[in-house]
Amino acid sequence: MSSSFSSYAALARSRRSVRAFLPDPVPQPLLENLLETARQAPSGANLQPGRFWSLQGEARTRVSAALCEAVRTQQPEREEYGYFPQPMPMQLRKRQVASAQALYRSLGIARGDAAARQQQFERNYRFFDAPVALLVTLDRDFGSGGFMDLGLCLQGLLMAAHAEGLGACAIGALASYPDIVRQQLGLPDSEVVVCGMAIGWPDPQAPVNGTQTQREPLAQYFQVLD
Repeated sequence: MSSSFSSYAALARSRRSVRAFLPDPVPQPLLENLLETARQAPSGANLQPGRFWSLQGEARTRVSAALCEAVRTQQPEREEYGYFPQPMPMQLRKRQVASAQALYRSLGIARGDAAARQQQFERNYRFFDAPVALLVTLDRDFGSGGFMDLGLCLQGLLMAAHAEGLGACAIGALASYPDIVRQQLGLPDSEVVVCGMAIGWPDPQAPVNGTQTQREPLAQYFQVLD
């Protein structure tokens, strides 16, 4: 095993979703460098699908407030693409539950504390108060392969941020209210809201940043056919 692979493996295994950040800003040149690095990801016919929008100032305040209000008033969700299997198979449901348990346990939130859980969920829509709040969209004319290629780019962004000592968290919850997002930000209907992303310097004292989820053993997803 080469030293370069060992370095990458160590980086990949140490990456985790960060949900608590220091207030220190991320320099704009660094953010732009991260995005340019992420864009080196492969894509079919080099189409490079997806756009990244940096939300700042009033734009960020407006969209966060509107999304939190939607959750509090129980406005119905209207997702534009399927994420979870319907119905959810039991083996996947177990992973989902284990992930939630790990998160709430790190925060000290009891299983029956619905109010605390909702408050934590709303933090998705505040981008976990990270210095950088990104919205990720995809042109509606792309097929399913566009999501695959954009996913490669997103992984590149997560790893590039981690390599620079930054923390990041992809936020799928933004896709639950795409109409609100587009309306508040003045985006055209041609842009599908894929996710958000919070980026910043991790707070080393925050227990939530110690949350770890387990990966399935290799035998569960890899098989040799001969």
